[in-house]
Amino acid sequence: MTIGKSPDRENAPIPAPPAGAAEPAADAPSIGRVLSAARIAAGLTVDQVSSATRVRVPIVHSIEEDDFGRCGGDFYARGHIRAIARLVGVDGEALVARYDAAHGGSPASKRPTELIESGPIKVPGRGRPNWTVAMVAAIVAVVGIIGFNLVNGKTGTGTTGSASAPLPSGSGTGSVAPAAPAATPAVQPPAPAPSAPAIAAAPADKVTVKLVAEKDTSWVSAVDGAGKSLFQNNIEEGQDQTFTDPKQIKLVIGNAGAVHVYVNGKDLGPAGKNGQVVHVTYTPGDPQAG
Repeated sequence: MTIGKSPDRENAPIPAPPAGAAEPAADAPSIGRVLSAARIAAGLTVDQVSSATRVRVPIVHSIEEDDFGRCGGDFYARGHIRAIARLVGVDGEALVARYDAAHGGSPASKRPTELIESGPIKVPGRGRPNWTVAMVAAIVAVVGIIGFNLVNGKTGTGTTGSASAPLPSGSGTGSVAPAAPAATPAVQPPAPAPSAPAIAAAPADKVTVKLVAEKDTSWVSAVDGAGKSLFQNNIEEGQDQTFTDPKQIKLVIGNAGAVHVYVNGKDLGPAGKNGQVVHVTYTPGDPQAG
C-alpha cells in the first residue's frame, strides 16, 4: 500500500552524512533538508510523521526548515531529530552530531552543575514531624504484640488452687492431660497465574488480523482485498483492532515494535522493531507475511 504524499518544496532524496562526521562539508545539505527529503522518499506526509513520532506538526515543519527554536531546548531537539530520522530511515546519530557541532556540543561535554539546577529542597508541611509520638506508638505496638504472643503461648488447661500449685501427677482421677500442641496451619500453594486470553478461532475461508498495541502508540493503515481502506489512525497503548476479509488484509504499521500481531488465530509476535515502518499482507490459511 502507498500512503498519500503531501506537496513539499524538495522532490529528490538527499542522503544523510556518514556517522561520526563532526563537521559537514560547506555544500552539505542541512539537517532539515536531509529529514525532509528522506520523508518524501519514504512516502510519508508531515501529519503521518507527527502521528508516528508524537512530534507536533508545527515542530516537524520547523525542524525541516532548520528552525529548532520551537523544540523547547537542545535535549528535546536531539530527541525529535532521532525520532524523525529513525522513522524515515536515515542516520539519526550523525544528524545529532551535526546539531551538537552547530549548537555548542553534546550534554556530555558540560559540567554536571550546568545540567542540574541547584537549589534548596523544600519539604511540604508546616513543621517537623512529631517523632516522639511516632516512637511511643511503635513501642506500644511492640509491647502489644509481645503480650499477645505470651498469652497465646500458654496452655489451655484449667487447674484448681493457686497459680503456684504444681500440676497433678498422671495417676488418679484428677489428672489433667497435657495440652495438645497447636495445629500448624497448612501452607497454601500459590494461586496459578491467569493465562493469557485465548484467541478466538478464525474462519478458514477468511483472513482475520488482530493488532494489539502493547508497549506504545503506533500509526496503522489497513486495506482489504478490494482496495478499500478499513482503518487509518493511531492505536494507543492498550488498544486493539481486528480486520477480516475473504481475500487479504494489507497493513502499514508505523511503529512495528509496539504492535503485537495475531493472524488467523496464530500469535506472530511483534510486527517488527521499535520505530520501524512495516508493510505486510496476510491471506487466509497459515499466516505468512507477503
